[in-house]
Amino acid sequence: MLDDLYAGALADAEARRESKSLAEVEREALARPAALDARLALQPADKVKIIAEVKRASPSRGALSEIADPASLALSYQTGGASAISVLTEQRKFKGSLRDLEAVRDVVSVPVLRKDFIAEPYQVFEARAAGADLALLIVAGLEQKKLVELHQLVLDLGMTALIETHSADEVVRGLDAGATVLGVNARNLSTFELDQDLFGSLADSIPSGVVRVAESAVKHPADVAHYRRAGADVVLVGEALVVHGDPVDALNTFLEV
Repeated sequence: MLDDLYAGALADAEARRESKSLAEVEREALARPAALDARLALQPADKVKIIAEVKRASPSRGALSEIADPASLALSYQTGGASAISVLTEQRKFKGSLRDLEAVRDVVSVPVLRKDFIAEPYQVFEARAAGADLALLIVAGLEQKKLVELHQLVLDLGMTALIETHSADEVVRGLDAGATVLGVNARNLSTFELDQDLFGSLADSIPSGVVRVAESAVKHPADVAHYRRAGADVVLVGEALVVHGDPVDALNTFLEV
């Protein structure tokens, strides 16, 4: 499944490149105002921080929410206390787009993450051109040389990378690539099985000074509390927010743990 997701994302990027060249996207990226300091926004604090996600669908759950107005949802997240907003831009399985990211960037004052299957420089330049402050890099989908190359490009553009891992070996690879914000995803991207204890088993191998992000398997405040006890500085929450009738109230309950 992960291979299919990357293949689709790269095919879609190639289709966009036919109408907008790499040189054009690079010019747009460099013309953007400086990215917000996401590392600062997510730094450890007395209370857990939340990255709230704009997410219409997923391969494991199918359709979640129509989200006709991603900007309005993102504003609700910001009102509810989210420290950053994640926007799914993958269009085939997650029903997202770069337009969603642009709309969110135009209305919020917190950092915005482009969450997609990024595997080439064109997609990184697209992220910055659309206003992203963070870009997701998934260790499982990238050879180490490519991970290092893309991470350096993210940094060169003034952004922060959320480097996502799923195992002890991947944590080592992410740290070797220079991660300052490192995520552990409870969802196996090959089988979609969830292991909420995976984060806790890997947290001690993430050194102080690196922001620790727990991803997936969050439905209730108790799940956020579980990750916080295990050492998470930040918890990324998607499905539990988009299916909730009141995302501000939901965020408040997550942040109270």
